[in-house]
Amino acid sequence: MIAELVSSALGLALYLNTLSADFCYDDSRAIKTNQDLLPETPWTHIFYNDFWGTLLTHSGSHKSYRPLCTLSFRLNHAIGGLNPWSYHLVNVLLHAAVTGLFTSFSKILLGDGYWTFMAGLMFASHPIHTEAVAGIVGRADVGASLFFLLSLLCYIKHCSTRGYSARTWGWFLGTGLCAGCSMLWKEQGVTVLAVSAVYDVFVFHRLKMKQILPTIYKGKNLSLFLSISLLTFWGSSLLGARLYWMGNKPPSFSNSDNPAADSDSLLARTLTFFYLPTKNLWLLLCPDTLSFDWSMDAVPLLKTVRDWRNLHTVAFYTGLLLLACYGLKSPRTEKECSEKAVTNGKQNANGHSCHSDGEYQNSEIKPSFASKLENDIKNNVSARTQLPSTENIVVLSLSLLIIPFVPATNLFFYVGFVIAERVLYIPSMGFCLLITVGARALYVKVQKRFLKSLIFYATATLIVFYGLKTAIRNGDWQNEEMLYRSGIKVNPAKAWGNLGNVLKSQSKISEAESAYRNALYYRSNMADMLYNLGLLLQENSRFAEALHYYKLAIGSRPTLASAYLNTGIILMNQGKTEEARRTFLKCSEISDENLKDPHAHKSSVTSCLYNLGKLYHEQGHYEDALTVYKEAIQKMPRQFAPQSLYNMMGEAYMRLSKLPEAEHWYMESLRSKTDHIPAHLTYGKLLALTGRKSEAEKFFLKAIELDPTKGNCYMHYGQFLLEEARLLEAAEMAKKAAELDSTEFDVVFNAAHMLRQASLNEAAEKYYDLAAKLRPNYPAALMNLGAILHLNGRLQKAEANYLRALQLKPDDVITQSNLRKLWNIMEKQGLKTSKT
Repeated sequence: MIAELVSSALGLALYLNTLSADFCYDDSRAIKTNQDLLPETPWTHIFYNDFWGTLLTHSGSHKSYRPLCTLSFRLNHAIGGLNPWSYHLVNVLLHAAVTGLFTSFSKILLGDGYWTFMAGLMFASHPIHTEAVAGIVGRADVGASLFFLLSLLCYIKHCSTRGYSARTWGWFLGTGLCAGCSMLWKEQGVTVLAVSAVYDVFVFHRLKMKQILPTIYKGKNLSLFLSISLLTFWGSSLLGARLYWMGNKPPSFSNSDNPAADSDSLLARTLTFFYLPTKNLWLLLCPDTLSFDWSMDAVPLLKTVRDWRNLHTVAFYTGLLLLACYGLKSPRTEKECSEKAVTNGKQNANGHSCHSDGEYQNSEIKPSFASKLENDIKNNVSARTQLPSTENIVVLSLSLLIIPFVPATNLFFYVGFVIAERVLYIPSMGFCLLITVGARALYVKVQKRFLKSLIFYATATLIVFYGLKTAIRNGDWQNEEMLYRSGIKVNPAKAWGNLGNVLKSQSKISEAESAYRNALYYRSNMADMLYNLGLLLQENSRFAEALHYYKLAIGSRPTLASAYLNTGIILMNQGKTEEARRTFLKCSEISDENLKDPHAHKSSVTSCLYNLGKLYHEQGHYEDALTVYKEAIQKMPRQFAPQSLYNMMGEAYMRLSKLPEAEHWYMESLRSKTDHIPAHLTYGKLLALTGRKSEAEKFFLKAIELDPTKGNCYMHYGQFLLEEARLLEAAEMAKKAAELDSTEFDVVFNAAHMLRQASLNEAAEKYYDLAAKLRPNYPAALMNLGAILHLNGRLQKAEANYLRALQLKPDDVITQSNLRKLWNIMEKQGLKTSKT
């Protein structure tokens, strides 16, 4: 029990500093934007959607069905909202629990001694676990491991009670239930059933390859055959149900997720897929270089047999074969005993009745404190005789290392990654056992006390180094900036791109732009990075450059709706209304089939339709605007905030004098967001129009209360006061509006109008002049400035503005009439005019 507690405590202590970490990398989509975590979403949706909140049967779904993990996130969200501390705490506690269970499992194989302690400490401290524990989405792997071990321990109990107690089938039921739960945390959890079968055949019954078929054929051990058959049946049932539930279709991924799968060369695919397990094993053995992402070109394809990395592949599979042969060989000293164990059909209660001579001599090895070691060996003879042989443990360790990793090998279906460190969480159990039993075997074999000490302390030193690396790596996971900077040397394109997003959120604009350009230097066709750079440039008023990058993004990914949306907005603001209309229409026609994030796509399509409706609205095509708005309402996803769309629906009905319909949509807008300021203002205007003056004034004042710094609110209230002939109050509101929003043309221009109507011509002139400076090529601004200058007696300035307005709009009748009147006055006063 002490070994379990100490190992769990180490696993807990190493990750305590992650409790202060923020959400990182995939956490945003799985948690922050996942609608399945929200209380208003029915919790049953979790069982129909994938890990990221997309309907499992959707063509763009990742097909990662992990409802128990998502349910745990929802519970976190219900208790602590989006505070990352509670999410990290659950991950760390789960890792500590898994470490304790793994140590208990190791004790069954290695006995109650220092080597079990070593195995537990190695698992607790291994750096490969950092992504699974420090990254919140890694909870899927840690949770799956918890039930994986529970299932395996239940099966070990089933084996030891089989034929002696009716409870044995209760333990088997526990095996099946825990295996199902493990699979519902993460897909690879179902592989525990295969590992259990390996334990039963090669550890509990100690069969060798030659003995398996004769044993089954001769019916020497029906209980073994029944257990293995039930494991096979239950595993097939789980896999069949899993395949059916996800629509009987495998997921589809982009070529950047798994470049080898997209390669046209069979040779490149074969060599690369054979090499990747080698790279994964190296990460377990020597985790000096770790990264949050190994996609794209992080592991270059092996395109020819001359690639030197093929030597690593050959060495890896040769070593694997030798280990397997070592574990499955039949030593002469064991043969007779193992045959007896099989032919008897039963074993002793612990299931490990036969051992080789070597195992009897040194089954449970203690550290090389010479006298203590000898005492331990003498005092544990009975315990030793119940332990499996080194060969048995090697076979089981290899099965733990290999079988849970098989789904990630691209053997049965292509996966959406090149390497994923968190996928190695379960296989690392086999690795830790393999290293520990190997060190123990060497310790037993050598005779000199110095060499024994050397082996023991070398193993302890490895654990210390692993712990130090884990502590350092946890620092990288403290925040996204550190995490992405640490990944630049492995995956520069992805790391620089993500770092750009972080720097932009910190308002480090020039650094963010450099980061995006660095990302594009390494991979120039990344649509997301092209779009993000375009968005950065757009937000900094570099519209021509932004359009260029949006077009490149669309060229790289023609289904990127957000790029169409922002392209259309820029074109609309530039007055290129026809081009903007075509862009919005094209965006609205893009299907969400095979898209990784259909929710985000639908949001962009809805926004495109909203902006298209606004374009029609500004052109006076209110019926067309309503048609588009209705289409937007039909297409909008659950997470889309509809208040602006509903408000514009009300505006369109208002312009068509359909006041009841307008009022309905204004109310819908306020229901969807009670503090939506535009809806307060537009509804206030409708109330004033229908004679409900006191109610109208309340809505205008409420809008000002919601945001006292918004000049637009004062402007609308001022217009209401003007219509009520409360001229001085209206003038005050106009000045306040123009002062607050002095860079907003509409606010300044309307404020000047109100001041003019209140006969405050000097103040009106000031704001007409400001409006003309904000839009120097807008004829109406120049004409109105000319008119107020005309009224204020500044005749020559008035003439200059009238003439400029006519240059921009030569056929404007009002400006022409005003100019003629001005010339008459100037001629009467003897002033020189432009026509003379």
